[in-house]
Amino acid sequence: MRGTLLSAFLLAALHLGGAAQEGPHPAGPAQADPRQAAVENGLTTLLRIRDREPERYTLRDRMEQYRVPGVSLAVVEGGAIAWVGAYGVVEVGASEPVAPETLFQAASISKPVAALAALRLVEEGVLELDAPVNRYLLGWQIPENGFTEGRAVTLRHLLTHTGGLTVHGFPGYAAGLPLPSVLDILDGATPSNTRPVRVDTLPGSLWRYSGGGYTILQKVLEDVTGKPFPTLLRELVLDPVGMTLSSYDQPLTPERQRYASRGHLSVGALVEGGWHLYPEMAAAGLWTNTTELARLALEVQAAWRGEAGRILSTEMARAMLTPGMGGWGLGFTIMEEGAPRFAHGGSNHGFKAQFVAFREEGRGVVVMTNGDQGTRLAQEIVQAVAEVYGWPIPGPREVEVASLSQELLARVAGHYSVDLPGRTVPVTVEVEGDHLRIRTGEASPGDDYFPLSETRFIELSTGEEMEVVLDGAGKVVELVLQRGLTARRVGG
Repeated sequence: MRGTLLSAFLLAALHLGGAAQEGPHPAGPAQADPRQAAVENGLTTLLRIRDREPERYTLRDRMEQYRVPGVSLAVVEGGAIAWVGAYGVVEVGASEPVAPETLFQAASISKPVAALAALRLVEEGVLELDAPVNRYLLGWQIPENGFTEGRAVTLRHLLTHTGGLTVHGFPGYAAGLPLPSVLDILDGATPSNTRPVRVDTLPGSLWRYSGGGYTILQKVLEDVTGKPFPTLLRELVLDPVGMTLSSYDQPLTPERQRYASRGHLSVGALVEGGWHLYPEMAAAGLWTNTTELARLALEVQAAWRGEAGRILSTEMARAMLTPGMGGWGLGFTIMEEGAPRFAHGGSNHGFKAQFVAFREEGRGVVVMTNGDQGTRLAQEIVQAVAEVYGWPIPGPREVEVASLSQELLARVAGHYSVDLPGRTVPVTVEVEGDHLRIRTGEASPGDDYFPLSETRFIELSTGEEMEVVLDGAGKVVELVLQRGLTARRVGG
């Protein structure tokens, strides 16, 4: 989920109180890449002001700004891992540094990895892409209704988010809470914390992201093989690709917990218990690191090129990476501006990640973070890597800002508050040169909002806008923020 520190802080306040043939495994980087420093010192906002040189930030600066304690990234260039960077600590207030082998929750990047397992079973003749999924399910079926009478849900529908299925994502389960079974999750039964997964639209009629569909996929894979999902994924994908530390185990085994980073909220606080558990393994349950996800990218790229001994045939790899409805392939989103790329983001409680790889070239970047503001940071890192390496992808969007007098800016400055269930969050607006800085809470570093007009302002990291509401006398009385939040002026 994208958002400014302001909206993220407010949202956080709401919640305080997402047998294989084995080919050669690409080795890690042999020596330092001189472009690493350029990336580490070349971050910019995702939007830029037209005709103005963008301000550059260091990676450490942005980690502090976004309150992300730990980051890892791996850059793939020339068909190999060019370098792996590890920054910060695995837990706020602790001294253990993030290392290349440190595990993070991959969140929704779990989905394309699970899709690879499904496609292997298709190639082995165990599954069919266009057969009704209910043919494979044991002990539970997708409930029939008026939508499924017209068209059955297929494996292809599950992989491409076109099955008309509900439940976008999953919040996970805090440490100590009872975990639901897959059947509990699919039926929305206690102790599941999400609604039942059901078909509410004609399958194949539209694209709509569904973590619920990937939970059905999880049950399909277990039912047709008779194996637990983590065991099956290790056999079909993780071990063949060389992802030896990665695991879908929920919870992690004690051995792998030694490598695990802890998740952190947008305000910088540690997630209680270190992380949430995700029995929705196919949708959100993978623990991995950037080195091993980079190996996965190289494996898929090699299969696309037609190299022998890969986990997918060339034909299947090309089917996986061909865009369909919504620009979605069989597990990855496919972006074609500039040069075709396959990608996926990840957003679990306290963890955020980004995966981008070129389809026809051995290039890509993986970023994993242990903070809820990690999406913004990861996007800026991907942008910096693309700029430094000269990758042919669209650059930052430019915006035309207005030039407001200090008097007009000053009329917005002051103290505001946002009323949330059970608490009130203070908001402070200050004039910072030619723009406004908005802080939530006493320790917030703030977000910079630039004027588009006298009453509209934009934040350059995300493009989120704020509207200034005036009374009949021209006095500022409210700020309308993203997601329907309103900050009311306090005092004069």
